[in-house]
Amino acid sequence: MRITRRHLAAVGALALAAASVPAGAESADEAAVGKAIDDLTKAMMAADKAKLEALTADGLSYGHSSGRVETKAQFIGVIADKKTIYKSITLSDPTVAVVGNNAIARHTFAAEVESGGQASSPKIGVLQVWVKDGAGWKLLARQAFRT
Repeated sequence: MRITRRHLAAVGALALAAASVPAGAESADEAAVGKAIDDLTKAMMAADKAKLEALTADGLSYGHSSGRVETKAQFIGVIADKKTIYKSITLSDPTVAVVGNNAIARHTFAAEVESGGQASSPKIGVLQVWVKDGAGWKLLARQAFRT
């Protein structure tokens, strides 16, 4: 095969196009999961029962770093009934990997919390599993661990 200037121009255009997409650029689904995580964080801070309901799957398994595991109803009840009050939540070191209709998200969770009249400042690692439900994403599983 003879390589012409036209071939070189085409290869150059493809290389330029590839270079304009940043390495590690988020897919639309990854961005949507990130937004769902942000929305869940805001709903926890606001103790917004309706938003917590909308962002969690019916089969939710919500694991704490202490080993306690809650159902969807238990997780939402503790927050909506203000048994636990989140005064601040900061998520850092986020990663999201979408696999089909599921997503695996990890981050470090730091918060100022009041529970049972006691203040605490947990800083823990978190693994979340999100499932695509129609056009949106819902939290299916969460497990926290001590770092």
